[in-house]
Amino acid sequence: MSAEPLLTTEDVAGLLQVHPKHVYRLLRRGLPGHRMGGEWRFARDEVLRWVERRESAPTPSEGESAPSLVAANGDVAVEVLLGLVNAAAPPLLGFVPADRDAAMALLAAGHVLAAGCHAMGPPSHLAGARLARIHLVTRTIGLAGGSGALADLATLRLAARPPTAGVRGHLDAALCAADLDPAAILARATTYDSHRDALLAVVRGDADVALATQAWAARFGLPFHALTTEAYGLVVRAADLGDPRVVRLCEVAQRATYRSALATVPGYDATGAGDIRYDAA
Repeated sequence: MSAEPLLTTEDVAGLLQVHPKHVYRLLRRGLPGHRMGGEWRFARDEVLRWVERRESAPTPSEGESAPSLVAANGDVAVEVLLGLVNAAAPPLLGFVPADRDAAMALLAAGHVLAAGCHAMGPPSHLAGARLARIHLVTRTIGLAGGSGALADLATLRLAARPPTAGVRGHLDAALCAADLDPAAILARATTYDSHRDALLAVVRGDADVALATQAWAARFGLPFHALTTEAYGLVVRAADLGDPRVVRLCEVAQRATYRSALATVPGYDATGAGDIRYDAA
């Protein structure tokens, strides 16, 4: 955020030469702002950069909207959220299994309404559009099965995730911190498309240990050894924050019903679920 004094809504209206009410419309379209109490405040440089990007980005067709689909990696928090959303009145939201990079590509192409995003810093913009993040949980990532000792991965059969999955970055970082060669260990591993598939490999006896969330490990009753925690949620185009489907996602995530359901799942902290967050450019 800029070190300069923050602007009020009226200041931004004067800067952009629009009516103050139009500033609130721009907020729904992705104008970066900071909620302080009951008022909005704005950093001048963020506003100007947003206007510059918006002027150079292609404009979506009038009335164009993404399909009612969420692309994510099958996280338990997403499963519970969509179950509660779809228990209400239509429109329903469908699920597309996809790892981090594939989900973001689908969002960029306008093929889905929201994408699961975590690890290594969510992007602030995608295909020229400002993104907003709906926080869901802080989750624990680690190894299910085995001894939990990273050095043992040199001899154990590892059910890993592909490089395009965000959790792989955590494993690579943990191996490097332990002075182990990720390339050598992962060359022996078998990759699976989801946490569920990786854990099923352990259950079947095809692998000794799997890279997964604690929530999924608990579902299969497997011992779990934590590596790290990370924030996990859904990203949407900021311009879609006023879309009734996105509003419903946020409202359901903020309900006590959702947070209570996740409180029973090991490895989850649902504090702040449903909060809208903007990541730094």
